[in-house]
Amino acid sequence: MDVILLERISKLGQMGEVVKVRDGFARNYLLPLGKALRANAANKTRFEAERATLEARNLERKSEAQKVADVLGGKSFIVVRSAGETGQLYGSVAARDVVEILAAEGFSIGRSQVHLNTPIKAIGLHAVAIGLHAEVEITVELNVARSAEEAERQTKGETLTSADAIYGVDEDALRPEDFFDPEADGNAEDDDA
Repeated sequence: MDVILLERISKLGQMGEVVKVRDGFARNYLLPLGKALRANAANKTRFEAERATLEARNLERKSEAQKVADVLGGKSFIVVRSAGETGQLYGSVAARDVVEILAAEGFSIGRSQVHLNTPIKAIGLHAVAIGLHAEVEITVELNVARSAEEAERQTKGETLTSADAIYGVDEDALRPEDFFDPEADGNAEDDDA
């Protein structure tokens, strides 16, 4: 299906372009959300008549998005989650979690604006892209840790996926003798007699 784009859509085209898209994408997404019109003579004349209004509205949205980007861009947020000793999270941090974290800080971001290809499943510092507008995209950093103290340590560059980092134990220095007495007899029944 050929459609006329009413706004810039990334990976598809600029405002005013006639592009060919799949029928389902047009019927289920572009047309209902007012992002495009079917490409026919009547809609082309309608678009040309409304072009100035659409461009002004797009410019206004872009300037609002840029204001939010100036405040939000490059910020770091701490996310406390339960994790195992290897740093593997027991759950995950998904786009809806990112939206909740930003909402707690006073930013109103939609879940579709968070560009997170796969959920975050390990502790560490993770960069997350947020598309505020088709032409304005920023990156925020999520510091996923088991506690606020660990988050501070990760910020300083420490890796918290080893026993040494978590408990202060040097794994390489551990020997079996530290845990078992080589002199001890394996039969507990003999000790009772």
